[in-house]
Amino acid sequence: MSWLTEPLQYEFMQRALLEVVIIGALCGLVGCFVVLRGLAFIGDALAHAVFPGVVLSYLAGQNIMVGAFGFGTLTALGIGVLARSRRVSEDTAIGVIFAAFFALGVVILSRQGGFRRDLGSLLFGNILGVSTTDVVITAVIAGAVALVVVALLKELTLAAFDPQLARTMGYPVFGLELLLLLLVAATIVVSLQTVGNILVLALVVTPPATARLLTDRLWRMLLLSVAIAAVSGVIGLYLSYHFATAAGATVVLAATVAFALALVFAPTHGLLAGWLQARSGTHHAHHYHHAGEDHAAR
Repeated sequence: MSWLTEPLQYEFMQRALLEVVIIGALCGLVGCFVVLRGLAFIGDALAHAVFPGVVLSYLAGQNIMVGAFGFGTLTALGIGVLARSRRVSEDTAIGVIFAAFFALGVVILSRQGGFRRDLGSLLFGNILGVSTTDVVITAVIAGAVALVVVALLKELTLAAFDPQLARTMGYPVFGLELLLLLLVAATIVVSLQTVGNILVLALVVTPPATARLLTDRLWRMLLLSVAIAAVSGVIGLYLSYHFATAAGATVVLAATVAFALALVFAPTHGLLAGWLQARSGTHHAHHYHHAGEDHAAR
């Protein structure tokens, strides 16, 4: 029992656990649309494109979310606008903006000689260092994003699965696509302090991918994704505390283990279920083949 209660004696662990549950739930929710739309590359681009904003905020002594939100919004709008051009595909737009903004961050960073010692916390997160203010800001932003997703769930789902039908029904598909990009950007920005610039994509993609292996229904996928992300965050933090490992990376590995288990053991879409179905089909085919031979012999 002390294994569970000991970390709770420390306020930094209490804040970290609360933060990781909020971030996990947010990433699990918004990440479902990232996975269903095949937007993992956009998630990765946004995670890296906000880098100059993070660096500038840090140098100015401001919360890293301030600059990250600015560049995240610019990136989302830039991708959305460029992708409307018939001569520029969506992945090309992502590649151009992602590379340009990340390069800008590296250039700014290269001008700061004494800044490199702090680079690790920006790239890999520092969840154990979050303040009460950070937790409150995260909760407010996560709540706002969740409200938007729930309020526009039908519209976002239709635009994601069948944009042509959505246009026919009069929905503003381009506006909904931009909104989704902005929601993904907001999710990534508030997650930066938890798992950092490099690992944030894993929290946005891995829990929803796990949930998708477990169900075919969107509502169940959303709920499962939120639960898997939050539980993975808690387990990862406990493991990092007891085994003295990097918190953000351990959270990501916990989510990856959940994905691996679902990939193998999921009741319908798991590898084991597929193997058993294939074996059962082969057995039935073999049985009918012999039954046919017996019938012919009679």
